[in-house]
Amino acid sequence: MALVKTEKIWHNGKFIPWDDATIHVVSHVVSYASSVFEGIRCYNTKQGPAIFRLREHMQRLLNSAHIYRMDPDYSLDDLCAAALDLVRTNHMDHCYIRPVVFRGYGDVGVNPFHCPIEAYMGCWNWGKYLGEEAIERGVDVCVSSWARSAPNTLPQMAKSAANYMNSQLIKMEALTNGYTEGIALDVNGHVSEGSGENIFLVVNGALITPPLANCVLPGITRDTVLALCSDMDIAVSEQVVPREMLYIADEVFFSGTAAEITPIRSIDKIEVGPGKRGPITRQLQEEFFELISGRKADRHHWLSPVGVNAAAPVPVASR
Repeated sequence: MALVKTEKIWHNGKFIPWDDATIHVVSHVVSYASSVFEGIRCYNTKQGPAIFRLREHMQRLLNSAHIYRMDPDYSLDDLCAAALDLVRTNHMDHCYIRPVVFRGYGDVGVNPFHCPIEAYMGCWNWGKYLGEEAIERGVDVCVSSWARSAPNTLPQMAKSAANYMNSQLIKMEALTNGYTEGIALDVNGHVSEGSGENIFLVVNGALITPPLANCVLPGITRDTVLALCSDMDIAVSEQVVPREMLYIADEVFFSGTAAEITPIRSIDKIEVGPGKRGPITRQLQEEFFELISGRKADRHHWLSPVGVNAAAPVPVASR
């Protein structure tokens, strides 16, 4: 999926041309993957462009940075305002937003404390992550031979670049073997998540998803699904999922900012249910897309309209 550049990138409180958003090759992040990031979608709703769950995403970014002792000089309000301004500045009606905080050019050793903390934010158009047809037809996936990191190694609650080296191994293995995506197990052999998505199973009419303790990123769309289940009186629980439950579940689907809600039609060449999107997955998808499109009232206040405070200044450092 080719990335089409936009006009401006937000960098440390200022907008700069896309092509000027560069770093030095010996920046700490290049050698040591010392960065945390987010993926956020802006949707073209009936009321105009709006960013989905902006504050929750930016809070997770700050949480990830705090875990790694690399707090940026920007508050939650600063980052949210910057994202809205970024979309306006680039005249986007829908886009994917990527904030990233990393350690830049300074010391070349493992010790990161002498390296400056940089903050960037870009946006661009990005279609359906797992394919345009995947939302309805589903995807074919495999259980990866690569496990998620063991507890107390790399913190899985942080959305860090280092964790996504593991994700790349899972994704590449799946693609090489003819699958769209891979499902990772944790070190104890229990279901964790996809390379870049959380996972849900439908068993006897109820939803099950692995708990965060199974090396699971606290997904914003995962939380959205949990909230929608509450709204729609669909039973849902967080519980340990053995691998074999994947094969006998009635429905399985991925959730994520990029993947949204994507059904899984087969796992390791074993059909999930009838081998197509199931009724509960479809029901959740329909409710999700109705909300993010603005066709239904934003009852949870998940959408941040881009047009609000259109004349707001570019945020500056909060300390």
